[in-house]
Amino acid sequence: MSRRGVMLALGSVVLVSAAQLGMRWSMSRLPSPAQLFEFQNVGAIDSSALTIICLATGAYALSMLLWLMALRSLPLSRAYSLLSISYALVFVLAAGLPFFHETVTVSKTVGVILIVMGVLTINLRRISRTSLQGSLHENQRFR
Repeated sequence: MSRRGVMLALGSVVLVSAAQLGMRWSMSRLPSPAQLFEFQNVGAIDSSALTIICLATGAYALSMLLWLMALRSLPLSRAYSLLSISYALVFVLAAGLPFFHETVTVSKTVGVILIVMGVLTINLRRISRTSLQGSLHENQRFR
């Protein structure tokens, strides 16, 4: 597994997580689409929220670029397991930052722990070189 690929995938995870949090923060400060179409509160549009939406969209685009570069050097199963870290990261940040008002429950926490354990299981498994040289077992292609 390429260290460069892992770094690109983790960079993508950080950017997509920041974009998701930015979108959530912004959308809670903007009028609903129904209000915009009815021209209600059009003057009350928060310019900082619009700025964050633009930045978050740019972060999504950059995240996708990093993701495409990571896919060149990582097996798909490992790449997608790394991408799931964004779920845990968004949960932890949304629960920890006071302006998101997210609740922490036992079921959500257990779910995040299971995600992290799955990522560790997929990415930290090591197979010794001697066992690889000894036989050509069918499961070795999935390492």
